[in-house]
Amino acid sequence: MRASRLLTIQMLLETRGRMSARALADALEVSVRTLHRDIDELGAAGVPVYAERGRNGGFALLPGWKTTLTGLTPAEAQAVFLGGLAGPAADLGLRSAVQSAELKLLSALPAAWRDDARRIASRLHLDPIDWYREAAPLPHLGTVADAVWHEKRLAVRYESWHGERARTLHPLGLVLKAGAWYLVAGRDGVPRSYRVSNLREATPLEGKVQRPRGFDLATYWRDSVQRFEAGLYQGEAQVRATRAGLELLAHQSAAVAKAVSVVPRPADGQTRVRLRVPIESVAHATRQLLALAPEVEVLGPAALRRAIVERLAQHQGLYAPRGRG
Repeated sequence: MRASRLLTIQMLLETRGRMSARALADALEVSVRTLHRDIDELGAAGVPVYAERGRNGGFALLPGWKTTLTGLTPAEAQAVFLGGLAGPAADLGLRSAVQSAELKLLSALPAAWRDDARRIASRLHLDPIDWYREAAPLPHLGTVADAVWHEKRLAVRYESWHGERARTLHPLGLVLKAGAWYLVAGRDGVPRSYRVSNLREATPLEGKVQRPRGFDLATYWRDSVQRFEAGLYQGEAQVRATRAGLELLAHQSAAVAKAVSVVPRPADGQTRVRLRVPIESVAHATRQLLALAPEVEVLGPAALRRAIVERLAQHQGLYAPRGRG
């Protein structure tokens, strides 16, 4: 365990540069005292790690020094092949690069490990596109990816709910979410998210990207998703549902499924149970909940129940039998 930790310290310092004792300890999930003992042991073993004092100090390796720790465990080799996902790599124009890297890695592995590494690709496949959907055309993804890799600004025309707008963006990263690519980019110093399929034009610009200090793509995306979902639901509906209705509700969204999960299923002789579920708006909930009838009945609010009754009347007028002539 400790030997693995010492190797990890070397590779962290080599790949990230100078790191504070606290950052290293957090990355290794050990105390700062344990981290200092590990640093002393590395120094005693001849690894040229040194400390810089001061507010921006920390530990670093001598410039130009590199480890020769290129060996992988069998599990690590399998994990690398799992990371080479063919679909997203092809979207980004990296299919051939991934295939070449996998081939080089295979040739470097001991013969006994190669079959295990190959087995990952032959037995696991990722299909990020949802059922009954097709991948959206992405004519500008290559340009966007190049701007992200090389930190180039982008002039874009972006179509949103508010219409088509021209924007100058500072690309910070790309995210693949449920089969859709999103560009995270700074505008007016604030990171924002843009669906790549909504880009109508994308042109690289001269000048370096201004990257916010301490920006972390994974943290930004997690927080932005949480903010979006928290602001999505503006009210709640009171409903009565059968056992089948509860199952249908649970498939509406994660928030509705959470509300359903705490409701006891109908007891013997009981046909329906009451519960409250979050809704985005009366108009959205009308379309969403009407489709679940008769297994789910809306009790309130009154505006939502009226909207459903009006929609049912429209349906009846459309589908009721008509006389001849």
